[in-house]
Amino acid sequence: MQAHRFHTPADSITGTTIQLSAEESHHLCRVLRLREGATVFAFDGQGREWECEVSVSHKSASSLTIRHEVTTPVESPLQLTLAQALVKGDKFDLIVQKATELGVSRIIPLITEQSDIRRGEERSEQRLQRWQRISLEALKQCRRRRLVTIANPLPFPALCRELTGLPAMLFAERGGGSLPVIADPSPGLTICIGPEGGWSDRELELATAAGLTLVHLGPRILRTETAAIAAVSLAQYVYGDLSHH
Repeated sequence: MQAHRFHTPADSITGTTIQLSAEESHHLCRVLRLREGATVFAFDGQGREWECEVSVSHKSASSLTIRHEVTTPVESPLQLTLAQALVKGDKFDLIVQKATELGVSRIIPLITEQSDIRRGEERSEQRLQRWQRISLEALKQCRRRRLVTIANPLPFPALCRELTGLPAMLFAERGGGSLPVIADPSPGLTICIGPEGGWSDRELELATAAGLTLVHLGPRILRTETAAIAAVSLAQYVYGDLSHH
């Protein structure tokens, strides 16, 4: 049986009562057609979740009654940031969805020298809002409880300055080695994925100068969305929880 999940900020919870937003209320009442007495789940986006009963089913003002808190582990212990070069079309949407499912904590859209996007599109507020919606839907589906932070697009040189001295890897077709051993990834790890046109020579030099570790994904040329999914999966397997049962 499918578990219906709703996002509710902490300030919408009073005692054992949760007041859903108009958007979530519409989804509960009009889309899912749930009625009073139905069992649902609510999470606050900060790590907590509750099993609830629908107490009021209304298209704009539904409410839930908390039965008990759900505490089974679901979030990765690895604070993983995906710095992903912007790509055209719906490929970035796919990357946001899959990276959320795989447990990333933060996504940074990167403005790179060979990003294939129209001028001005990289800073579109509508795109950012769409990515946030896609990530939230993925959170509901995969039963995560913490919202993924999606940053404003950042030029690659600025990212390199931020990452100087921190654990970070850049996945590249040219150069690089296998996934390195990191003694203590607990402060967090950033992985960088380039655009469809690849990293420029200057960007590789900037990354090396900032101390980023260059990593190779094997002999085949991967699409950027494939590389992102593969790199996040590898990082979670080696440093996170994909290898744990």
